[in-house]
Amino acid sequence: MGEIIKSYYNAGKRPPLYYYRDKDGREIDLIIYENNRLYPIEIKKSGNPGKTAIKHFDVLARTGLEVGEGRVICLVSDMVPIDQQNWYVPAWLI
Repeated sequence: MGEIIKSYYNAGKRPPLYYYRDKDGREIDLIIYENNRLYPIEIKKSGNPGKTAIKHFDVLARTGLEVGEGRVICLVSDMVPIDQQNWYVPAWLI
């Protein structure tokens, strides 16, 4: 999280970052809001977090805003697609 926040400040921007948790315990570690679009991000300390890492991304559809590609930042060695809308991203890329 710190590296993502620093990258915005280093570019002279205020970080458009949010956290989501609802009364049912569904949470998304990080949501980036840019260009009227929400980008969900999960952060996992695993090399193979599985598809359950993105299971709460669908709650963003209720916002009425467009939802962009999601990311799971984890310990994979290269970017790998999870499905058509989401990717595993290696932590070293951040």
